[in-house]
Amino acid sequence: MAASAIFILDLKGKVLICRNYMGNVDMSEIDNFMPIMMKREEDADLSPVVIHGSTHYLWIKHSNLYLVAITKRNTNAALVYSFLYKLVEVFIEYFKSLEEESIRDNFVTVYELMDEVMDFGFPQTTDSKILLEYITQQGHKLEVGAPRPPATVTNAVSWRSEGIKYRKNEVFMDVIESVNLLVSATGSVLRSEILGCIKINVVLSGMPELRLGLNDKVLFEITGREDNYAVKPLIWIESVIEKFSHSRVEIKVKARSQFKSRSTANNVSILVPVPSDADSPKFKTTTGQAKWLPEKSAVEWNIKSFPGGKEFMMRAHFGLPSVESGELEAKRPITVKFEIPYFTVSGIQVRYLKIIEKSGYQALPWVRYITQSGDYQLRTN
Repeated sequence: MAASAIFILDLKGKVLICRNYMGNVDMSEIDNFMPIMMKREEDADLSPVVIHGSTHYLWIKHSNLYLVAITKRNTNAALVYSFLYKLVEVFIEYFKSLEEESIRDNFVTVYELMDEVMDFGFPQTTDSKILLEYITQQGHKLEVGAPRPPATVTNAVSWRSEGIKYRKNEVFMDVIESVNLLVSATGSVLRSEILGCIKINVVLSGMPELRLGLNDKVLFEITGREDNYAVKPLIWIESVIEKFSHSRVEIKVKARSQFKSRSTANNVSILVPVPSDADSPKFKTTTGQAKWLPEKSAVEWNIKSFPGGKEFMMRAHFGLPSVESGELEAKRPITVKFEIPYFTVSGIQVRYLKIIEKSGYQALPWVRYITQSGDYQLRTN
């Protein structure tokens, strides 16, 4: 239960509009609110809750208005404040700005809205997109159309309008896993985790019900993929720096894919840091292309297609004004970006996607699995 009554006051405490939802409080109780507030301002004590006897005033201030909820019961204060802020959002959606003038100019609409957003102290429809369907207004006048039941009764939702129809009914689902990895300079895994999400693009007529089934958690436990399952690095990087005299350095990078050969990583990008004063770059790769990014002080090695179980090499030669100056720089990690389609690290699978709609049409569900790099770093010596 939220509130017995809601008041909207001007800055002097004058009631602009109010709504008594439960009838268990004397509406004149609001007269005590502003004197208490003025005294608290003098004492620098502006608590969000004002108490007078057994009456509690929960208030917020917006522009030149006070929105005040009154209750005499042990009310969920967080719910009340959430409702008051939501009420402000609704008014702004209707009137573009909420201030004393907009309340006075749209008195009828405001009262109608206050009547719909709460019923006997319980919040009801507070979504402006639903409210706009049956409480409309032009200028300062309320449009009165054919009688229509509240959206909550008809199960209307703000994110989907009625009467949607497609020529071809389909559902496209992406199961996406991002792998975060941090490897120390000695090769030990310091952090390894999977973050997953399911994205659905629905092209379905009417108001269908969708039921999604995933593979059983028991399967994860049997295969050793419990909550503490450690992710094996999908792409492993080793780097070696060789110095030749005081003016030349060679960086050798070896990349190895540690997933099965039936999968392929696409658009692999390996960013290898080099000393900021390096120049005259020369590259040699067994696959892909390497390029010098002076603004990042790094070499970017791009491999368009990296099959599982493969190993590739890249060598980069640089000139250096002074090898010693490069040694003073902080060691930055190698970062890797990639995407592996039709593959999940966790082993999660969509077992079924049932589409239930009263018209009984047939629909095609399409499921795609993608594993991609998240924060994927390997520290260097």
